[in-house]
Amino acid sequence: MKLVVGLGNPGRKYDQTRHNIGFMVADALVRRYVGSPPTTKFEGEISECRIENEKVLVLCPHTYMNASGQSVRKAMDFYKLSPEDILVICDDLNLETGRVRLRRSGSAGGQKGLVDIIRHLGSEQWARLKIGIGRPPAKWQVSDYVLGKFDKTELEEMEHAIVHSCDATACWVANGVTEAMNRYNAASGT
Repeated sequence: MKLVVGLGNPGRKYDQTRHNIGFMVADALVRRYVGSPPTTKFEGEISECRIENEKVLVLCPHTYMNASGQSVRKAMDFYKLSPEDILVICDDLNLETGRVRLRRSGSAGGQKGLVDIIRHLGSEQWARLKIGIGRPPAKWQVSDYVLGKFDKTELEEMEHAIVHSCDATACWVANGVTEAMNRYNAASGT
């Protein structure tokens, strides 16, 4: 069993915002693999689907981005998963818009949802798929930028990034993180 976690903030106010790209990919995965309707559990919404004969749980924490770790920890403990069974999908300011980068482990890189997950799991040894949202324009506050909605051009780029992220996630489930990194980081131009 695998746990895929899409990070974002709950509520209509945050729909289609840069910080919610993890939720957008999670929703696309559930649609693609005809997942179960979401149920409220682990302080979030969780759906179940099958990818390449593997049971995959797709979790969207509703704790807000900066407290995502408590939701992930609850799901991990309930299903008795190890960190190697977890993939977290989130936005990244340090990647250009639409760029996808999968990593086996590592630091949070300033992403507060990842910071909280590291704190709750006590480890950096779990996979993360980061989707570039680019840097804010001059004189913009970072918080205003990440909580801002994608413009039309960005949305077009994100549609491609979402498909690419779903493909990379399916490869991670079926073939492991190394194969997924080799295949999809290169295809993303990283």
